[in-house]
Amino acid sequence: MEAPQLGRYVIQSELGRGAMGVVYKATDSVLQRTVAVKTVNMALESTGIGNYEARFYQEARAAGSLNHANIVTVYDVGKAGDIAYMAMEFIEGVELRTMIGEGRSLPVAQAISIGAQVAEGLGYAHQHGVVHRDIKPANIMVVANGPVKITDFGIARMRASGELTQTGMMLGSPKYMSPEQVIGKRADYRSDIFSLGIILYEMLCGNVPFNGENVTALMYQIVNFAPPAPSAVNHAVPELLDYIVAKMLAKPLEERYQSAQELAQDLRECERQLAAPAGSTVPPRPTGLASGPQPELVDTRAHDVVMAQTLNRTRDKDKTPEDPTTPPARGLSHSFDSLEATQRLAVLTGAAALPGASTLPGSTVEPQTATQAIGSLPPPPRIGWRRRDWLLVGAAAVLGLIVARAVMKRDDR
Repeated sequence: MEAPQLGRYVIQSELGRGAMGVVYKATDSVLQRTVAVKTVNMALESTGIGNYEARFYQEARAAGSLNHANIVTVYDVGKAGDIAYMAMEFIEGVELRTMIGEGRSLPVAQAISIGAQVAEGLGYAHQHGVVHRDIKPANIMVVANGPVKITDFGIARMRASGELTQTGMMLGSPKYMSPEQVIGKRADYRSDIFSLGIILYEMLCGNVPFNGENVTALMYQIVNFAPPAPSAVNHAVPELLDYIVAKMLAKPLEERYQSAQELAQDLRECERQLAAPAGSTVPPRPTGLASGPQPELVDTRAHDVVMAQTLNRTRDKDKTPEDPTTPPARGLSHSFDSLEATQRLAVLTGAAALPGASTLPGSTVEPQTATQAIGSLPPPPRIGWRRRDWLLVGAAAVLGLIVARAVMKRDDR
């Protein structure tokens, strides 16, 4: 019996099935290589099928424009009758969703490695104007002895992508949404970072940081609750990782990582330090995480900032290529604005925390307490006479008068 065929792709077996189509393992009859073919049956009677078809081709354009080791490569797209299909790289791996299902956590080193690879792939996509907008464990493939792969750019937003992803449309998986997605605002690259923060938390702790009995309760937690620090749930989590997760899950956009590349660098640094002995001092709790093992309500100010924040991006700005010479925003999150926390995070990531700190190759920066840090700051400039100065001058004048009077009396004699 002759095997079914889509265009030049000969179907071998079924890999997965969803509401709108099927993913097959197939052979490219021209290049003689194994591929994965994602299909959508456009004849299905479903509301919004035209929009879905457009999004299907948008996924092909978005992923097809990217060439990175941590992103699945798209080879071809086409249509055979009512079936639209996309041929892509075939990956012999397992979905991250399967690895962390049923409350399973991963070894800390493996979780950091997966998070860093996904961050590197997202950094490349963001540099090329593509925001995934649906980062979740089902869209991350883990290959044995190979790179982690990001898949399914089905609701990705590209610059000048038209009306497929309007502000106010809730696209994505609720458990992995960012606060701005929950309240219906436009998602940019920092939303992908927040979603990856939820995944990293889940890999470390076995559960997502925000959960609820229904979607409404879940979304309320995403906007209003601070989760426990990962180390409070899993004692194997190193101190630096608490700070990284806190910065990934910061609700105000300006306090979150401003680029996935910066996040990847911190995760790689954490990976390098994992085998190092733990510090003897107890670090301050990162702002943005709960003080214990249970979620806590964030303060009113932080909630108001999240609700009021805007992304300051318009479709006109999306159409304008970003200046490649402009360096990505760097520095520590505003959440870590105390001298002690800032100093410690800078030390852990190998950066100079205070003016004058050594940045020469091979130099080290010793942690400082808040008192030491304050003591190291230069004194403020002296402006005008202080009260003590006036008292000293006055006392000197009075003493001068007394001495003068005594001398005059002596001369009179």
